[in-house]
Amino acid sequence: MAIDPNFDTNREKVGEENGVAVWGPVEPPEKLGIHGTHVAVDYDICLADGACLENCPVDVFTWVDTPDHPVSEVKVEPTNEDQCIDCMLCVDICPVDAIDVDASRQA
Repeated sequence: MAIDPNFDTNREKVGEENGVAVWGPVEPPEKLGIHGTHVAVDYDICLADGACLENCPVDVFTWVDTPDHPVSEVKVEPTNEDQCIDCMLCVDICPVDAIDVDASRQA
């Protein structure tokens, strides 16, 4: 199941981590929610294969630890989402459709 492209209206913002918005529900370690606004990563489906991080031309993503999460114990955080140039490479390269980019959603 892909990230919900309407998460900003369908979910509640429950806080921030590393300066990035977090959208619930969040129940660690199993449910970690969606991180980011302009560039959003659904932590609950992210496999952390690193393709987005390695291929992003403006280094939007950084690794963060997510201990005991059932899918992977690291995730990519859109720490520098304000640098995103909307090229959509991360969206296209993600094998599980865990990333959504929408310039109309501002962090």
